[in-house]
Amino acid sequence: MKVAEYLFARLRQLGIDSVHGVPGDYNLDLLDYVEPAGLLWVGNANELNAAYAADGYARIKGISAIITTFGVGELSAVNAIAGAYTERAAVVHIVGIPARSSQDNRLLIHHTFNDGEYNRFATIHSHVTVAQTRLWDPRTSPEQIDEALRQCLIHSRPVYIEIPVDLVPASVKADRLKQPIEPLYLEPNSEAKDALDQIIAKIKEAKNPYILVDGEIRPMDVIDEVQSIIKSTNWPAFATPFGKGLLDETVNNFHGIHMGSFDRPEVKSFTEKADLVLNFGPHQSSSNTYGYSNIPKSEIVVAFKDTQVQVGKTVFRDVAAKYIIAQVAEFVGSTSGLQRYADYPSLPRDYKLSFSQVPADKKIAQDQVWRLLANMIRPGDIVLGETGTAGYGVREMPLHPHNRLFTPVTWLSIGFMLPATQGASLAQRELIERSKYHGLKNGRTILFIGDGSFQMTVQELATIIRLNLNVIIFLINNDGYTIERCIHGRKQGYNDVSPWRYLTAPKFFGASEDTYLSVASTYGELEKILNDDKLANGTGLRMVEIMMEREDAPKGPLLHYLETQIAEEK
Repeated sequence: MKVAEYLFARLRQLGIDSVHGVPGDYNLDLLDYVEPAGLLWVGNANELNAAYAADGYARIKGISAIITTFGVGELSAVNAIAGAYTERAAVVHIVGIPARSSQDNRLLIHHTFNDGEYNRFATIHSHVTVAQTRLWDPRTSPEQIDEALRQCLIHSRPVYIEIPVDLVPASVKADRLKQPIEPLYLEPNSEAKDALDQIIAKIKEAKNPYILVDGEIRPMDVIDEVQSIIKSTNWPAFATPFGKGLLDETVNNFHGIHMGSFDRPEVKSFTEKADLVLNFGPHQSSSNTYGYSNIPKSEIVVAFKDTQVQVGKTVFRDVAAKYIIAQVAEFVGSTSGLQRYADYPSLPRDYKLSFSQVPADKKIAQDQVWRLLANMIRPGDIVLGETGTAGYGVREMPLHPHNRLFTPVTWLSIGFMLPATQGASLAQRELIERSKYHGLKNGRTILFIGDGSFQMTVQELATIIRLNLNVIIFLINNDGYTIERCIHGRKQGYNDVSPWRYLTAPKFFGASEDTYLSVASTYGELEKILNDDKLANGTGLRMVEIMMEREDAPKGPLLHYLETQIAEEK
C-alpha cells in the first residue's frame, strides 16, 4: 500500500473517523487519500480553528488528527497545538512538506524564509509536541508512523509527522497493520509495592481525609477507578476546574470544585483540618488551583501521576500509577475497617435555582444565571465555558453522569471553545452513531461564550452549520472583555470590542432561515427561551444572546479582582 494509505489506516484503527485541517499546495496530494480511507474530511475555516477543533475532538474520543501545509499552515496551528500539549489532548499533527529534491537542493521556494532552510518549523514544533518524525524513506516510514502514534497515546499529547509531497504515493509494506498500536504501561515492581504499602497505611490511619480529583485522570485512563474509590470510601470529594465533568456528581459525597482561598468558609475549615488527601491526576497551574491555594500540604498528600506517586514528601518514580490506583480501589472496596465519617462533615454541594426564585422582570446577572441555566443540562451533554465570565460561571453548574465540561484550565487561549465545540460535537455524534456513548442515543454540545471570544474564531460557525452538528450557543453579550476588565483596565478602551449584530452571524455563515435565534435580557425572557421545545429538542445550530452588564462577574476570583480595583480607585 501507499504511505498515505498506511497512515490513514492507522488513524482509523485508533478510532479516528474525521480529520480536521485546511488544504494547501504541499498537502493536496495527501488529502486525495483521506476520504477513500473512510475518513471524513472536515475542512475548517483556518488552521488555528482546525487545531482547536482537533483538540476538542481528542478530549471526547481520545485522539484526533489535523492536516496542514508546510510553514504558513502549520504555524497558524501552532498556538492550538501548544494548548493541546499543555492540557493533554492527543492530537496527531500531519504536515505536508516540499518534495525531498527541493529540500536536498535547498531551493528558494514559497512558504519558506527564502534561505534554503527547511527545518525551522519542525524545530518550533519540537517544543510543543512529545514526538516528531520526518518521513523520508519508504522502508522505515511505517515504523516511524507507528512510533509517533504510540507516543501520542502514551503521553496523551500532540505529535508531529512530516510527509514530503513526493513520498505520499510511495509503496510500503502493510504487514505492521496486523499489530495494533497500544499505549505502554509500566509493569508492577518493588517500588510500586512499597508505595502501595505506604498508601494503605495512611488510608488506615486517616481521621479527616478527603479526595481531590484533577483533570489528568483522563489521559491517565483511571476515571473508573477513581470513581470507585469515591463511592467506596464515601469521603468528601472535590474536583479542580480541570477535573470537573469527569466524575458522577450525583453521589452524595461530591462537593463541587475546591476553590482554595476563594472557597466557602465551611469548605476552608474542613480542608484545613485534613490529615490525608488523595490527589488524583494533579495539574497544578496557577489558574487551575486558584492561585495555588487548593494544593494540599505535601506532608498529608498522596498524589498520583502517570508514572509517579508522591506519598507525603517521598516520591516513587517509574511506577505504574494506574496499577496502584486500581489496587487502592480494590482495597477500599473490600475493607470494613476504613474510616467512614460516622459524623459526615457539613459541606455544601452544587445546586440549581428555580425560575420561581428570581423576579421575572429582573435583569440577568452572573450571581444567579448559571444555576438557572443548569436546569437545561441533560445526561450526555457536553458543556463548554469559554475563557472569561462564562468559563467561571459553568463551574457552578451541577452535572449529570456522562456530562463533560470544558472550562479554562491553563493555556487560556481566548477563542478556543467555539472551534472546540465543533470538534467535541462531531466526536459526540460519531460515538452515538456507533452506540459507544454510554448507552445514550442523544447528546447535545452546549457552548457558553462571551462576545469578545466569539469574535476571535467566529468562522467555525460555518463548519458547525455545514456538518449539521447538534450545537446550542449561548452568547454572553457583556460589551467587551469583562474578564480582562476584572483583572486590569476596568475603564480602558483596550478592553472594548466592536459591537456586532451577533444573531445575524448564523445566517451569514450559511444557516437556514428557520434557525432558532433568540435574545434574553431578563429572567422571564430566559425562562421562556429555555422552555421552548425548538431550543431544547431541536437539531442543528441554535443560538441565544444573553445581555449582561459589562462589569458583572461570577463569584470567585474575577469578582474579587474587580472589587479590589474599585476599592483602590476609591
